[in-house]
Amino acid sequence: MGFEFSETMAGTIEMDAEPGVRRPFKFEVTAHAASTRKHLGDGKAALRGVVHAPPIASGVDAEGTITIRPVGQRIIRYELSFVGDDGKPYELVGQKDIRWSDPLRTFTELPAEILDEDHRRVATCQTSFDVKNDLWSFLRSFRPAR
Repeated sequence: MGFEFSETMAGTIEMDAEPGVRRPFKFEVTAHAASTRKHLGDGKAALRGVVHAPPIASGVDAEGTITIRPVGQRIIRYELSFVGDDGKPYELVGQKDIRWSDPLRTFTELPAEILDEDHRRVATCQTSFDVKNDLWSFLRSFRPAR
């Protein structure tokens, strides 16, 4: 049996072409692993959701993977591909580096980059999981995979 959960990460995006100008940023995803037997070894699950990354993308569909390895490798890595409002492909890549001496911060903060089709960075993002407002809905979203 597998698992499924939903998560929202929100914060700011700063375009490399506009240093110091920060805009609101958010992504909402659902992770899905059809089988924990298959996915426990590599810690990967599929991601699907929506990315809000102005001026690159305003609420576009995204898909990719999440690698959940908080014990062995001490990471949670997000890789989301999407097509921007300009019709070009982009990828959001971010990683939580888990430190057990600071679990609240390292499990909830996600620094990320947005890369263009040539894998050049076009923006940086600072995001976090809002424990106060989103924890209950996050916990309720966990369920066996369908």
